[in-house]
Amino acid sequence: MNREIFLCAINNILSGTCKEDCKFCTQSVRYHADIERYNYKSIDKIVDEARQAKSNGALGYCLVTAGKGLDDKKVDFVARTAQAIKKEVKDLNLIACNGTATTAQLKFLKEHGIDSYNHNLETSKRYYDTICTTHSWDERYQTCLNVKEVGLQLCSGGIWGMGESDEDRESLLQAIVSLNPESTPLNFYIPNSALPIKSRNISKEEAIKIIKKARKLLGEDKLLMVAGGRELLFGGSEKEMFDAGVNSIVIGNYLTTKGDEPLKDITMLEEINYKVATSCNG
Repeated sequence: MNREIFLCAINNILSGTCKEDCKFCTQSVRYHADIERYNYKSIDKIVDEARQAKSNGALGYCLVTAGKGLDDKKVDFVARTAQAIKKEVKDLNLIACNGTATTAQLKFLKEHGIDSYNHNLETSKRYYDTICTTHSWDERYQTCLNVKEVGLQLCSGGIWGMGESDEDRESLLQAIVSLNPESTPLNFYIPNSALPIKSRNISKEEAIKIIKKARKLLGEDKLLMVAGGRELLFGGSEKEMFDAGVNSIVIGNYLTTKGDEPLKDITMLEEINYKVATSCNG
């Protein structure tokens, strides 16, 4: 396993306005979670934040919008934002995470500077109706196929610890592998008192087993990231996570929850004898 760790940063450019009923998500307006909610950030601010992320070592930069999927306004905004970032910040892999998307929408984003598209399956097809009823698992899977069709890099993973069974976890991994994504984020559920899912049913030991299985199934050449829930599940035990096969993490804040300071993560990597990757090539 390469001892270089790829860093990615997230920018929540449209927050807390989603009308879907995903039971794991504080961005849904249905659950009235105590989060910051706002319409589109200014593009200048997003560019400044991208510049800061790059200075902190991020190679990937993800533009996230709340909501089920893309519409004309979102496509236009994300495209203009991508162009502005590419003009000002060099050698940054731009990732869009904007929900369900058609091939036409994805082609437009690709033409305007987006390199990758993130769309997670979240859980198994069988368990999906338990956590979301306003759109289907099949819509998510089709969006991932659309990403592959237009030639964007695919980033697709899920969330573990939402009450699913071992069989659901295995089914989710198999579905992810069937898409052959370039990058797979493993998220671990973060309970919030406002959400219907009240607790997390996964231990660190179980998470390590999932990481090892994911690495074996995906192969050695893919990015395997631990994203949401990392600090809660692996805080102080990050070496176990990397040794199991993880080679990418999110630095800074997540969508609606705080992450560790980037310098803390970089120092942590140095202390456990891992290096920060400086290029996406090789």
